[in-house]
Amino acid sequence: MLTKRKSGQANRTRLQTLMGTVASAPIDRRTFLRRSGLAAGGMAALGSFQLGTVQKAAAISPPQPGVPIELKKSVCTHCAVGCTVTAEVQNGVWTGQEPSWDSPINRGSHCAKGASVRELVHSDRRLKYPMKLVGGRWERISWDEAINGIGDKMMEIRQASGPDSVYWMGSAKFSNEGTYLFRKLAAFWGTNNQDHQARICHSTTVSGVANTWGYGAMTNSFNDIRNSKTMVIMGGNPAEAHPISLQHLLEGKELNHANFVVIDPRFTRTAAHATEYVRLRSGTDIAVLWGMLWHIFQNGWEDKEFIAQRVYGMDEVRKEVEKYPPDEVERISGVPGEQLKRVAELFATQKPATLIWCMGQTQHTVGTANVRASCILCLATGNIGKPGTGANIFRGHDNVQGATDIGLDVVTLPFYYGLTEGAWNHWARVWEVSYEDLLSRFESKDIMETPGIPLTRWFDATMLPKDQIEQRDNLRAMFVQGHASNSITRIPESVKGLAKLDLLVVADPHPTTWAALAVQAGRTENTYLLPVCTQFETSGSRVASNRSIQWGEQIVAPSFEQKDDYQVVYRMAQKFGYAEQMFKNIAVEGDRPVPEDILREMNRGSWSTGYCGQSPERLKAHMKNQHK
Repeated sequence: MLTKRKSGQANRTRLQTLMGTVASAPIDRRTFLRRSGLAAGGMAALGSFQLGTVQKAAAISPPQPGVPIELKKSVCTHCAVGCTVTAEVQNGVWTGQEPSWDSPINRGSHCAKGASVRELVHSDRRLKYPMKLVGGRWERISWDEAINGIGDKMMEIRQASGPDSVYWMGSAKFSNEGTYLFRKLAAFWGTNNQDHQARICHSTTVSGVANTWGYGAMTNSFNDIRNSKTMVIMGGNPAEAHPISLQHLLEGKELNHANFVVIDPRFTRTAAHATEYVRLRSGTDIAVLWGMLWHIFQNGWEDKEFIAQRVYGMDEVRKEVEKYPPDEVERISGVPGEQLKRVAELFATQKPATLIWCMGQTQHTVGTANVRASCILCLATGNIGKPGTGANIFRGHDNVQGATDIGLDVVTLPFYYGLTEGAWNHWARVWEVSYEDLLSRFESKDIMETPGIPLTRWFDATMLPKDQIEQRDNLRAMFVQGHASNSITRIPESVKGLAKLDLLVVADPHPTTWAALAVQAGRTENTYLLPVCTQFETSGSRVASNRSIQWGEQIVAPSFEQKDDYQVVYRMAQKFGYAEQMFKNIAVEGDRPVPEDILREMNRGSWSTGYCGQSPERLKAHMKNQHK
């Protein structure tokens, strides 16, 4: 804890005070040796002092002796590696936690972030009750008051300004089923103005990879990386961002004697493990990738058979790559030609090889182009579609892959069907409503088939003149469920946008940044906080970065008046009068839609990706039998 200084002298810890007399007086060698025995005993005695630097940690909910322990499995909420969490529950209280020894991903390990997930449930910073700003002060209200107040205001805004005047901001922390319901609610409301934080981080990967070979996702699995002979990380730092994934890389390095190359502007903790570190200027990824391809084509290291059989357009790439000889690449990126040639030769000849990246490649104005260049390098060398190869893309949130797949995105309906009339007809059949019914909810057919406003530009829609936005009126209301808003870095513009809104709703386990920004923006009315439970207090499936679909059990029941994402969507649909249509094929227990039924409905429509056939029974059996 920091203590405010009362004078020019900094406050000292008890340890510093205790040892100060020893350090302050100079001593000769004879005196030092005479005192050394006393010093050893003195240091041992320090254990009896309550020192200011270290204090014993108290368990949040200590184990209860003699009470049976129930083990439940869920998925870590932090990065997208997909580690299994084994929770120990006694009398409905989460009292202990272990990493799953049976999981093929984390294999009995947790990083510091994963080891702390129990604290999310027990945190004293959790929202406990629905809250509303009244005269600039937060006041507790009931759920009925919250839903009625929010619903009435939203329908008033819709009547005056159209359905596109409301923005639905979801989250990569939703389960697949929560994502699906949120996207479905936006469709029944009649808008494509719904998005989540993948817009900021990995949407460039989805676009770049999908435009190269059809589907925007990691190609191989984490535990396949150990089969590589050459691992190249360019734009990632898994030692800090995805620590458990690094175990698989180090296993490949140590047991498979793989080359481990890190290309990064900084010498990171991951680079400390590398067999070769390449420093480049930030933002010069494409020049480096094209420079590698220049060496590969010049020396005939490309996989000619693979290109002839499976690749289209490589001749055009050759022409472009000719513009990037070693001296030009060194001028642009700072990477010496001989070093880049050495790395290119490793990637092209010491196979199988994998290229790994994260947001170091994607969060650029040319992020999609970076990704395209990376994928082309894999194709040119034949390092795709085989064990130990692949474009292995490490994502940042536990279900950012699932949320993207299931259409929490301004450009598509669930599972990449797009927004064409055919796509809407497909989902109308799945939802057992008519296309005409869905069309009637939108402002027009053109708007129904037009991408919505991306999350990164939502505030522009509140401030621009009406004739500069492609909808009837400005954005007037925001329904923010989850923490995607925290990912928006343009805080000054966000504050201005929040001040313009007629209604703001934030539904989250914690009072997020936007709850504070709402007050900073000068809001005094029509602002709500809804307490939503964490993923450990509900059940549902999630998709890891490597496309593993895993089912998370409900570990403990929600506390106080917290509700899960399914309940919030259902209550809003009920208020709008959509519930009977939206949930005709989904069982509802009380006010909670059954996630297993939601997944079954998703399966009926997901013919375009690998979700078809992923029944809840199958996913639960996978989790139960991880050891097999």
